[in-house]
Amino acid sequence: MTSQKEDHQNDLVEQYRTASNLNARVRLHQRFSKNPYGWHCWVFDQFNLPSSCHILELGCGAGDLWLENRDRIPEGWEIVLTDFSEGMLQQAQTRLQTVHPFQFELLDAQTVPYRFESRSFDAVIANHMLYHLSNRKVALEEIQRIMKPGGNLYATTVGRKHLCEIRDLLIRFDPGLQSWGNVAETFTLESGEEQLLEWFSEVELRRYEDGLKVTESAPLVEYILLGWAKAKIPKEKERECTEFVEQELKNYGGEFYITKDSGFFAAVLDRE
Repeated sequence: MTSQKEDHQNDLVEQYRTASNLNARVRLHQRFSKNPYGWHCWVFDQFNLPSSCHILELGCGAGDLWLENRDRIPEGWEIVLTDFSEGMLQQAQTRLQTVHPFQFELLDAQTVPYRFESRSFDAVIANHMLYHLSNRKVALEEIQRIMKPGGNLYATTVGRKHLCEIRDLLIRFDPGLQSWGNVAETFTLESGEEQLLEWFSEVELRRYEDGLKVTESAPLVEYILLGWAKAKIPKEKERECTEFVEQELKNYGGEFYITKDSGFFAAVLDRE
């Protein structure tokens, strides 16, 4: 019998083997987000870095952060992009090959290799990924080791109410999905500051204002069946789930509001 932690790690490997599942989730946000100013552009706005610096991104995914800000990247930024998924990293390399001279490394953030020298990075970016780590303290210790004094960690995550309407929808469909929960619950906007203050002298929380107003059932069904509920809804119940979501949307008058609670921790390492 596997533990809950092992189940999550298995789900994580499957979710991010390629970019297809992630892209399904992104499409829902792209179609129905109320904030016209995109998430990745907002995240990039939060960076307070000099025109020449050394940056490491842990969990770069398919490289959307850099692709959507391709005209804003200073030439003097040396950027190392890493991901634990070979499929994700390959897609990022393909998409970003003409954007900037990035370096790419296949890497598990919990085992940052010692080929990254101590005090060698001005900034580390962790975009919606710290909550996936079972050994987050080990990862934060390594992040602290490789950062220069006064260096910046930029870590995005979500709040406890993020997408709560989808969770409630799934539980109405099948009460057995009660345990699906919030995959980010170990490192949220509410709990992340306390964890980061163990390693960083200053931590600031900034929230991104947004929500989803869904008017079509198909993208929401795709999100559910290719998202984190994928492992919990058996193939034979997918049609039933689709019909349930369609009916729920009708019950809400063709407009289903979903809470988005995303944000950003800017943490500074002690300047000594």
